[in-house]
Amino acid sequence: MPERLPPRFPRQQTEDEASTGSTAGQFDLFAPRTRKPEPPAPTQRIYTVGELTREVKGVLEGRFSSLHVKGEVSNLRRPCDSLEPLGAGALQVAFEQMRARLEAQGLFDPARKRKLPFLPRRIAVVTSPSGAAVHDFLRVLHRRYPNLPVLVVPARVQGEGAAQEIARGIARGAAARGVDVLVVARGGGSLEDLWPFNEEVVARALFRCPVPTVSAVGHEVDYTIADFAADVRAATPTAAAEILARVKEELVADLSQRRARLIRALRADADRRRAALESRRARLADPRRLIGERRLKLDKLAQRLEGREREEIERRAQQVRALHQRLTAAHPRAVLHRLSRNVGQLEERLKFLARRALAGRRHRFEGLAGRLDALSPLRVLARGYSVAFDSRGHVLKNAAQADPGDRIRIRLHEGELQAEVVASTRKGE
Repeated sequence: MPERLPPRFPRQQTEDEASTGSTAGQFDLFAPRTRKPEPPAPTQRIYTVGELTREVKGVLEGRFSSLHVKGEVSNLRRPCDSLEPLGAGALQVAFEQMRARLEAQGLFDPARKRKLPFLPRRIAVVTSPSGAAVHDFLRVLHRRYPNLPVLVVPARVQGEGAAQEIARGIARGAAARGVDVLVVARGGGSLEDLWPFNEEVVARALFRCPVPTVSAVGHEVDYTIADFAADVRAATPTAAAEILARVKEELVADLSQRRARLIRALRADADRRRAALESRRARLADPRRLIGERRLKLDKLAQRLEGREREEIERRAQQVRALHQRLTAAHPRAVLHRLSRNVGQLEERLKFLARRALAGRRHRFEGLAGRLDALSPLRVLARGYSVAFDSRGHVLKNAAQADPGDRIRIRLHEGELQAEVVASTRKGE
């Protein structure tokens, strides 16, 4: 059920206002002239509607055979026989004057028009609680979006003082907790009936309203000053409900579609990431096979190094032999003695260089072998560490990968252990 604010009593009129029948800043073109009070009328006969209609019809038809009426046309009904225009009516002139003056003051500036909320949290409706407009508004609103909170701010929408009540209702509704849009509503009627919504006090109340406003006054063809001052004009109260309330089933269906698309996108992204992970895991080589390949490469490098050292020694030996042959061919004793001594020095130097080169290569080889051995997982196991595998042979890196009761395999430096998980402690617990 919609909420309803209790009506506030209008302020008391001053003596001048009471004598003129108007309030400050307002005027009524159709206010009755002041006259002296008449003595109370004698008791009269009470007619039924049918009796009164027949009496009036008889008087009019008997007295007026042909009748022409001059006046302002509003809320036209089809039974009228013929109409002829006779200038602009007083109310229409006042309407145009009021509209031009307020428009010049910027009250209708399109730049200040605010957008309505996508889905209001709470709607305040300033209207007569007994009129058909509020019932049509609530019926359509709750048919489109059930249980949407509505605060009904009661105000007279016709007659003297109605404009002030509407203005006060706008201020009260906008100040209510949670209200984020305000509607002024009234059903159709003549220009005189709708005139409170043409008053300046209502236009300025809509202009000052801190929340977006909707004017839903009269029928589709009716225009009031409130329509221009509000942020949005609705042709009827029913149209205002359709503007403010989206169909809940459509919103839920759209949300479900968006959720399904999001889930499909997330699943597709997860599948792509899983496939990329599996591809990288397949390219990742077994550490033992990688160590074996590196060891084989080191062995080949060591063989090549030893071969080059032997070739160098053999080459130097051939040079020594060649020199020795030349010495033998020359044969002088002194030269032979000198050359023999030089050959000995060269031989010692050659041996020194060979030993130093061989020691350097061996040292480098041992260093590489030590580094390779330090990187070996088996070396890590030898220091007291172990590796745990689940039932599928996957390495366990996190306690969250095993649940109590799971069977696991623990690889030690020598041998393996079969174990069952009793409890697991996650990181941060």
